[in-house]
Amino acid sequence: MDRALLLALNEERRVRRAAVVVTDLVTGSGRLVRQADVAQDPLDETLREAFRSGQSRQVEVDGCALFLNVHLPSPRLVIIGAVHISQALAPMARIAGFELEVIDPRTAFATPERFAGSTLHADWPEEVLARQPLDAFCALAALTHDPKIDDYPLKAALQAGCFYVGALGSRKTHATRLARLAESGVSEDQLRTIRAPIGLDIGASNPAEIAVAVLGEVIAAMRGRIGVAG
Repeated sequence: MDRALLLALNEERRVRRAAVVVTDLVTGSGRLVRQADVAQDPLDETLREAFRSGQSRQVEVDGCALFLNVHLPSPRLVIIGAVHISQALAPMARIAGFELEVIDPRTAFATPERFAGSTLHADWPEEVLARQPLDAFCALAALTHDPKIDDYPLKAALQAGCFYVGALGSRKTHATRLARLAESGVSEDQLRTIRAPIGLDIGASNPAEIAVAVLGEVIAAMRGRIGVAG
């Protein structure tokens, strides 16, 4: 890989954008394709499948042998609320390969003792997400039941196009939440993508079981197996 191509790829990695390096296996020449530019590329459909699967592979297009080296940002799970569900969810998400962060301004809950091994921010979500913005390769789980803490990151996640946005609460609580978010300027289409009540419907009844349901739903969304809430 030549220096200019490597620098361009490293920049995409730095800003957490997906890219594919297309290499001609006969000539050895390579080029970088950003996900945002796929529609204008002659390998349109082949590249779309590469981004969907995340799998690098050799392909043949119009008699040319090419290797597609797919570079996707690591999936990141941002948990809002250092609650009991979060204590169970955090280690499971790390095992599943997620970059994991827990955010909660309530210092009585957000303690290293309760979240050993996890990246923990005892700050308001507004402050943390200003430093580390959400993106399309992020999942967000809002678990505090407190609008003052949950609403901002939910809106930020919808605006960033996160692949999963879920919120804890009953259907009545969620209806009230939707009204608040709509009043703040969130569109109906965006609101429909929030998974609430959060988690797969497996009859979960305690924090650990709810954590399993949430992680399962996040993974299903990441692999493209669930649609929008409705």
